[in-house]
Amino acid sequence: MSTAIVIPTYNEAENLPRIIERLFSLPIDDLRVLIMDDNSPDGTGQIADELAAAKPAKIQVIHRPGKRGLGTAYITGFKELIKTGIDFIVQMDADFSHPPEKVVEMIEAAKGADIVLGSRYVKGGRLDDEWPLWRKALSSFGNTYARTILNCGVHDLTGGFRLWKREVLQVMPLDRIRSNGYVFQVEMLYVAEKLGFKVVEIPIYFAERKFGESKMNLSIQIEAATRVWQLRSRYRDL
Repeated sequence: MSTAIVIPTYNEAENLPRIIERLFSLPIDDLRVLIMDDNSPDGTGQIADELAAAKPAKIQVIHRPGKRGLGTAYITGFKELIKTGIDFIVQMDADFSHPPEKVVEMIEAAKGADIVLGSRYVKGGRLDDEWPLWRKALSSFGNTYARTILNCGVHDLTGGFRLWKREVLQVMPLDRIRSNGYVFQVEMLYVAEKLGFKVVEIPIYFAERKFGESKMNLSIQIEAATRVWQLRSRYRDL
């Protein structure tokens, strides 16, 4: 079975070589990585090209002309990989908040599921130990808020560490996905649940990044809070 990992990057020059090294040290026979760089001013795109030159059959880079956002990066990456016939498509961050070694467990779990989530909110999963209580509470509230409004059964609806079977993404209405910030994660899983796909969650430890800066800001949080309500009416036909 073949696996491809989509990694969107914006100013991840310090993290990208490290995450690539970790991923290719995993015991995965046929692993490929697709890096989606949004014209990072810190040189991440050039580093990505150098990594791809060292592993031309394993690493692909797509350069986008500007900072176009998380959602469009993943949609573009998904569409590119669907064409290749890859079996599993994994989405993950470059900052080590998603533990690379869990990809092996996700592939194993995919034997009994359509989608596998690296979950912070199932037994055994947790947020960074160094996070203050207010930050943990805010993260938990945002997730519970979305789950309650959309009546979703997934525990970690807002998490972004996921494995999709290619066949699932092939029937997902990707051109209808409009969210471009972190609510993109909510929209994708909400649609997947509406379509009846089986989701399995495995616990992860969600670590704080050690290098670079977080992309979370007020506009992303506002989009997440307001767009969740729009999703219910947008997908009434599913």
